[in-house]
Amino acid sequence: MLSEFDLIKRYFKRQRPGRPDVALGIGDDCALLAPTPGRQIAISSDMLVEDRHFFAGADPLMLGHKALAVNLSDLAAMGARPVAFTLALSLPRADEAWLDGFSRGLFALADEHGCELIGGDTTKGPLNICITVFGEVAPGHALRRAAAKPGDDIWISGTLGDARLALAGCWKEVELPPETQEQAAPRLHMPTPRVALGLALATVPGAPIAHAALDISDGLVGDLGHILAASGVGATLDVDALPAGPALARQDLALRRRFTAAGGDDYELCFTAPVSQRAAVLEAAAQAATPVTRVGTIETAPGLRLVDAHGAPLDLGLTGWDHFSAG
Repeated sequence: MLSEFDLIKRYFKRQRPGRPDVALGIGDDCALLAPTPGRQIAISSDMLVEDRHFFAGADPLMLGHKALAVNLSDLAAMGARPVAFTLALSLPRADEAWLDGFSRGLFALADEHGCELIGGDTTKGPLNICITVFGEVAPGHALRRAAAKPGDDIWISGTLGDARLALAGCWKEVELPPETQEQAAPRLHMPTPRVALGLALATVPGAPIAHAALDISDGLVGDLGHILAASGVGATLDVDALPAGPALARQDLALRRRFTAAGGDDYELCFTAPVSQRAAVLEAAAQAATPVTRVGTIETAPGLRLVDAHGAPLDLGLTGWDHFSAG
């Protein structure tokens, strides 16, 4: 039986040179970071709980990827460059096959973004994964929720809704052919954090290209509402312009509208930018190899107005996901 320290040494302590801005990593009471002079530290935490955020028996490699991806997505939304992360892990037992898969999925994504594991904690208990991630951003360049301005375009990265479609298939809300479920499932289990796009929008001389941004985790309608509330503005959103994922794009219009506008688990970026920056936004998207779509406008009048492709109002009764009001 693995002890706590054997578990950490075997699966999470890596025998290789670390980043120069990590002065001390795993092995002491605290890690030590050496921030780049003139940079601010961006910090975010996310917790994944079994049977709440993922199914019991979930593939551990995919789970390792997703646990870090949802945190990197928060850094992407701020335009911050990943530096390091901590991992707090509650495990029912020290299952070596599970730990091998989980750590491989975790470190594959960490290495892709140059993000180093610098510490954390392990204990016995219900399966629960909590990651805290650290990034760097130049002062005045963080893409904050409170910065949207009337007249801004609203943009979306990538596509929306396939993760929610995969979840609907798992829950038997809709009957999906096996090939459709298979096509949609990676968006639910292995989301892609849009770090390169966030950096391209924020890391430019002068002011960032974008004004406000966040990542879409609880559904676009609910998450965009956070930008509107923080910025003291309203918006009109063209629901039919929302880019549906390839699996969802083959479903009926009502389902496409519902899952693109309020599906959740997309981990795409929603951001606002001045009309004058349209060319710069497209250039940043090309630089990041990430498609973007213009889907609405920030307005002075408060509230979020949903319209169809012809500008006609839609009353879809959509809200974002809430962990305490949801079943």
